[in-house]
Amino acid sequence: MSDPIPYRREEKGAQPPSLYPPYVSTLKRAPRQPLILMPQTLSEVTGPVYGHDKVVPDDSDLTRQHKGEPQGERIVVSGRVLDESGRPVPRTLVEIWQTNAAGRYIHHGDQHSAPLDPNFSGAGRTLTDADGRYKFVTVKPGAYPWRNHPNAWRPAHIHFSLFGPSFLTRLVTQMYFQGDPLIPLDPVYNGIPDKKAAARMVSRFDLEATVPEWALGYCFDIVLRGREATPMEH
Repeated sequence: MSDPIPYRREEKGAQPPSLYPPYVSTLKRAPRQPLILMPQTLSEVTGPVYGHDKVVPDDSDLTRQHKGEPQGERIVVSGRVLDESGRPVPRTLVEIWQTNAAGRYIHHGDQHSAPLDPNFSGAGRTLTDADGRYKFVTVKPGAYPWRNHPNAWRPAHIHFSLFGPSFLTRLVTQMYFQGDPLIPLDPVYNGIPDKKAAARMVSRFDLEATVPEWALGYCFDIVLRGREATPMEH
């Protein structure tokens, strides 16, 4: 049996460093010792895929998970998951989480004074189809303050998590919105050495995905590895 293809290959400058002092949290959590490679075993590569048997269609529509509709601007976020050759990656578990329209997470650690929305949990998931496509219906997340530096605000963003064939092949990234004035000020975004790579985390407006009189559409393709790889969090 040949060795499995890595879920991601590092590209110099395209991925954020583990230690980036302007992003203050990395000072505490960056590894101080060399990383230990955790090779995939045969059981991981051929075993059951995490979470797929529990994914249902409503999981991808964050506006229909409660009795009422959430507050905020409805949006449709769609795209494809691709490998380094532009080939689709089917049956990949894609999860998202985000703030509500006021910029607040449903989490005990988020004590931002913005209101919570009883009709919005801020999390969803789906599987890519045979062409590597995914789609979410949600509301546009709000910006929120964080204590990284004086008067610091995170741009509006959506977190993406992708699972490969095992627990060791999980990748996490963030999607930003084009034209957000907070992006150039964001240490998380600026932590990507290659600015062309950083720009791949910014979604683009998609008129074809826009639902007339109902929701704007945004396209966000995710490339797992290679020269056009989407930057991923360590």
